Amino acid sequence: MDLNGFNGAWLIQPGLWAAAAIAFVILLRLANIFRYIPNNQVGIVEKLWSTSGSIDGGFIALNGEAGYEPEVLRGGLHVFFPFMYRIHKSDLVTVGQGKIAYVFARDGAPLGASQVLGANDSEDRSDFQDARRFLLGGGQKGPQRKILREGTYAINTTQFAIITDDRVYGHALSEQERGVLDAMQLTIAERWGFAPVVLAADHDLVGIVTVHDGPSLPSGEIIAPEVGTDLRDEATFHNNFQEPEKFLAAGGYRGRQLQIIVEGTWYINRLFATVEAVPKTVIPVGNVGVVIFYTGPHSDDVSGEQYRHGELVVNGGRGVWKDPLLPGKYAFNTYAGKIEIIPTVNFILKWVRGEVGAMKLDENLSEISLITRDAFEPTLPLSVVMHIDYKKAPMIIQRFGDVKKLVEQTLDPMVSAFFKNIAQKMTLIELLQNRASIQEESAAQMKAKFESYSLDLQEVLIGTPRAAAGDHTIENILIQLRSRQIAREQIETYQEQEKAAVQERALNEAKATAAAQSALTQSLIQIKVNENEGAAALARAQKDAETRKVTAAAVGQQSRLEGQGEADRVLAVGTANAQATKLAVDAYGGPEFRLAEQNFAKFAEALTKINQPLVPQFLMSGGQGQESSNAGLIPTAMLSSMFGRMMPDALERLKEEAPKAARKPNGQDAR
Repeated sequence: MDLNGFNGAWLIQPGLWAAAAIAFVILLRLANIFRYIPNNQVGIVEKLWSTSGSIDGGFIALNGEAGYEPEVLRGGLHVFFPFMYRIHKSDLVTVGQGKIAYVFARDGAPLGASQVLGANDSEDRSDFQDARRFLLGGGQKGPQRKILREGTYAINTTQFAIITDDRVYGHALSEQERGVLDAMQLTIAERWGFAPVVLAADHDLVGIVTVHDGPSLPSGEIIAPEVGTDLRDEATFHNNFQEPEKFLAAGGYRGRQLQIIVEGTWYINRLFATVEAVPKTVIPVGNVGVVIFYTGPHSDDVSGEQYRHGELVVNGGRGVWKDPLLPGKYAFNTYAGKIEIIPTVNFILKWVRGEVGAMKLDENLSEISLITRDAFEPTLPLSVVMHIDYKKAPMIIQRFGDVKKLVEQTLDPMVSAFFKNIAQKMTLIELLQNRASIQEESAAQMKAKFESYSLDLQEVLIGTPRAAAGDHTIENILIQLRSRQIAREQIETYQEQEKAAVQERALNEAKATAAAQSALTQSLIQIKVNENEGAAALARAQKDAETRKVTAAAVGQQSRLEGQGEADRVLAVGTANAQATKLAVDAYGGPEFRLAEQNFAKFAEALTKINQPLVPQFLMSGGQGQESSNAGLIPTAMLSSMFGRMMPDALERLKEEAPKAARKPNGQDAR
């Protein structure tokens, strides 16, 4: 036995088995009998040969022909007839959140002559995950009107190319087709088509929509009318162009639309319609907006027979609307019409070069050139304050187009001519001196002319005439006028100074009076005080008088009562004395003896009190000038004479009084 040969055959045998196994695996791979599809992919089946032959049209085999089959394989292990199929793996189509994906159908019915996008007006035509249903339902080739929203789709990417913002999902594409889809992706990106239309509320924007598919506008129309805006009509309400098929079913036209979109998020196919964001129309306070509408129905003229400068139409019609828009924000389609902002507050037009108002209506106005009667050529700066009635604003727009044209084409020549005519009738000095009267006259006369243009003139303000650059004639005249005025002012100054001197003298007198006013006031006050004190003293005196009077009356009454009492007492005492005296007289033998006794008793008492000796101590004798010796003595003859005179008188009185004293108080005798 040959051992070497046996060992060699034993070594070759495993190699052959390994080679056979490898060959078998390769054969299975080439035969595509077993294919595994991951769950994140789909398998697109390509039939390499078939007893049914090749397809007649398109490239999707719907009837078992050789070619790409419409159905896709989902994840898992699949078994096929050997050497009959080729499996192409493709990723699942994923559309991110808040994104839009576009569909391009490679096979299907051709687009119509006026179509831009494939119709998806039925469920069959809009089912992109069932290629067979799409094709059998009459789906059209080309870009589709329907878009894909967020989500993951198992789509036959051989039949449908899905264009997203980051990639193009497609299989078996030629380089030429790849270029077409890349260009389509670029176009959509330029239109910001992979994201929805977002109009933020804080931006104050509106969206002007231009539709790129559908029937063309009728002749003479530039804006497509609004359609499909009734929320209750489900068949035609397209919800702001988000459903193209309903828009077209409602009769929508291709082109710029009258309907606009406002704040919100709108998923719009940018291949079907593009959106231009424009600011809202803002009419400030103190203004109104006159609408000039380019579309809409033709309506009757509502301006009236007296207005012969054009027609006004009802709001919504084609032409100038009769009712202006009041202050506010408006979602206005600026391609369908124009809004002229008209001020309704007082505004100023200045005929002054270089000075422009806030609305720039007077930016082309300059000073008015004048020629005076004395051949001076000054320029006159001028300002006019005017007002526009908001109800008359549409008439102004209909007649002049805008306020600036009214100012430049009508008011400027009219005002210039008016002041030129006035200047020709006056000299330069008169023009300077009569400014106020000219201003009043111009305001009165121009007011009526402004009213004929539906304007309300408020005031005319005239400036100082100016000379041209380098001309000093007017300045020289003004210098002379100033000199003349200075002389007049000096005269008036002297007169006023004279008056001031007189006034100063009066002032000094007033100051002196004021200086003495304190003393004068004090004296007046003292007079008043004295008057008040006198009145008080008078009142006190009157009170004292009344008091004394009352007191005197009381005292008098008291005195009368006391006197009456004293009289009664004296009468009683006198009566008693009289009776006693009478008895004493009777006891002495008569009244004469009693009286003599009383007289001697009184005389003795008097001598005792005077301490005078009855007998003289010295006796002087001699002639004249000598001291008499009997000085200080009472002569005897004198005493005798005295007693002689006293006794008869006493006796007479005693005779008279004794009977009275003897009577009783009741008038009867005491005896």
